[in-house]
Amino acid sequence: MQKPGCPASVELRGRVTGNCDQRTSAAAQIKQRTAIQRSKSTSSTSSPESVRKLHPRPSDKLNPKTINPFGEQSRAPSAFAAIYSKGGIPCRLVHGSVKHRLQWECPPENLPFDPLLITLAEGLRETKHPYTFVSKEGFRELLLVKGAPEKAIPLLPRLIPILKAALVHSDDGVFERGLSALVQLSIVVGPSLNDHLKHVLTGLSKRLMDKKFKEPITSTLQKLEQHGGSFSISCGPLWEMGL
Repeated sequence: MQKPGCPASVELRGRVTGNCDQRTSAAAQIKQRTAIQRSKSTSSTSSPESVRKLHPRPSDKLNPKTINPFGEQSRAPSAFAAIYSKGGIPCRLVHGSVKHRLQWECPPENLPFDPLLITLAEGLRETKHPYTFVSKEGFRELLLVKGAPEKAIPLLPRLIPILKAALVHSDDGVFERGLSALVQLSIVVGPSLNDHLKHVLTGLSKRLMDKKFKEPITSTLQKLEQHGGSFSISCGPLWEMGL
């Protein structure tokens, strides 16, 4: 029996209206939470730090601290990259407006050539900055110090295989750095290099097929003769090259 003043239809409509209000309130709360989450996501991606990660500055590429030799792009770090990253090379790269230079932690003449000169020679095969610059310039500057001949000559049996690897490298930049290092070494050690020339000159003959390298190779051979004496030019491989 229905109660007076409360028809069944009115009571039913009240229940339906209440359920609708609850669903509307729940939907509003979900929309509000979604809007807040989107706002947080947008603010985090637009922060200066996030922008720098998405769009690295050109200067980051020149900073040794930003180079991670263990990154995804490097399958395995070279010996030189690993040593440099750990601070094992006693110099740092100084960026200039025109050109870069090295700043040594102590005078280079006080540094042991073994193993530093060997390590720098290994770095000649690097293909990324700052490793390319540090290895090439470090090798050159170390050979300019007083007493360099006496320190470098005993290391020739270990240096020559490393330079040979640079001279047969597929990267043109590595090959050019190898040529330059060979000439620098010849200037310092003179005729002491003669006995080792046969190990590196055979690799040069392969590059003579490339016209762009014929002139620098010819210039290198002339300098080897100039600093090594007549014995260096009489080595078999030189004549086999037809030069």
